[in-house]
Amino acid sequence: MSDILIIYWNNNIFQNIKINIRISPYQLGAWRLMLFFKPLSVCEAFINDLNETLKILGGNKLSNCQKLWLSICITAIIVTNSVCWERFSRACFGAVKSNNLSKMFRRSLISWDKLLYASVTRIFKYYDITKGVLALDDTDNKRSKKTKRIHQAHKIKDKSSGGFVNGQELIFLLLITDKITIPVGFAFYSPDPDYTAWRKKDKELRKALVLKSQRPPKPIPNSKYPSKLEVAIKLIQDFKTNHSNITIQAILADALYGASNFVIPVINIYPGVQIISQAKCTQKVKYRNKYITVKEYFEQNKGVPAKIKIRGGIEKDVSMHGARLYLKSHKAKRFIIALKYEEEEKYRYLLGVDLTWRLTDIATAYSLRWLVEVFIFDWKSYEGWCQLAKQPDCDGSCRGVILSLLIDHCLLLHPEQKAMINNKLPALTVGSLRDQERAKAVLESVEELLKSDNPQLVIDALRLNIAEIVPLRQSSKHMSGRELGRLEPTPSLRYYAA
Repeated sequence: MSDILIIYWNNNIFQNIKINIRISPYQLGAWRLMLFFKPLSVCEAFINDLNETLKILGGNKLSNCQKLWLSICITAIIVTNSVCWERFSRACFGAVKSNNLSKMFRRSLISWDKLLYASVTRIFKYYDITKGVLALDDTDNKRSKKTKRIHQAHKIKDKSSGGFVNGQELIFLLLITDKITIPVGFAFYSPDPDYTAWRKKDKELRKALVLKSQRPPKPIPNSKYPSKLEVAIKLIQDFKTNHSNITIQAILADALYGASNFVIPVINIYPGVQIISQAKCTQKVKYRNKYITVKEYFEQNKGVPAKIKIRGGIEKDVSMHGARLYLKSHKAKRFIIALKYEEEEKYRYLLGVDLTWRLTDIATAYSLRWLVEVFIFDWKSYEGWCQLAKQPDCDGSCRGVILSLLIDHCLLLHPEQKAMINNKLPALTVGSLRDQERAKAVLESVEELLKSDNPQLVIDALRLNIAEIVPLRQSSKHMSGRELGRLEPTPSLRYYAA
């Protein structure tokens, strides 16, 4: 009998568990193990609370099997830093097979559309969050060159090399509060292929000095491929619909979202709310009855030294100046600010919609947008989806991101994190919390082994299954088992050398 079944999860719905092992490199001080016997307690508590909130919101109640599956997945993402069923199976000693995990992911009747909504609602309720600042930003994730089934993979600009790579683009919506920063929504973005092809062709014809009348017309927008601005507007509208009880103090975004076709629809969603973004230096403002660029205006009106507090922390010396000017592209007055930090050479230009705010308040509020960058760094580094996620199609990508974001929410409700935030102390980093839970998973695995009725039987089972779970593979680096080829001179060909 090659497989040995051992009963050791006494408090679980599963009784017979097939033990497998995977030893895989990951660095946590001296630890180099990546394993767990059962879901982490913090993950089980998070899923139980999430289930209660789902029932209140009208989503499908999670069954015991679904709760266990979600607990295993969240634990496995923390331990392996990936969304990969094979890694999950190996890390949990084969307690759950990879094909069973995949089937649950694909076929289970979990209310995926309400899972993230319920998790956000639960965190709002626990921390008594009633107001905050919404912040938008987009990021990308590189993929391989051929991705026929990866959702909305397309050619993207590689900032590190300056070239182009194949990848996915996501837009995130975060809520920044006086206690926590939490992701509340996301969406994938892909450009319209017809528009991309037209723009490329139009650029070539422009270089060839072809008249506009002789160039192909701009294609009609395709509703299947909304622009980034349209995607961002929908994210904000969905947040307003789902969390109408949350008071929004300001909405922050970068220069891409400073266009009028973003600002005006958002004003209609949140009337009277301050919207702050970066303005382009080439945008025209009205000054002394004529239109000049933003850059030209602030060259005539130099900034003055000032101090602003960055994200509630240290004060920084800056040079800034602002004015309430008529912005031609918006057809309305906006608060335009020129801001330069002490170590910078060039000014950046900010745009505020609400003219009743002070100049320093707008500049201070915009500094909060950096927190989105911190979240994206943490998400890419510690929450699995950007490390290894091969789930194909729309459902695969969207559900994978939801599982990944649930890690962020789970760690926000970590006992250590709750203690720090409730006592108004600096919150703990995602990386440190994840590393602590990975260490706990190893210790709990050893504890389960020692608590078993027959530890030697467990060890024997692990030893027998190592060959199955960690199979030996043939190397292409060595020539053993292959012919190296004839590597010697031929006597009859010596005259060529002469």
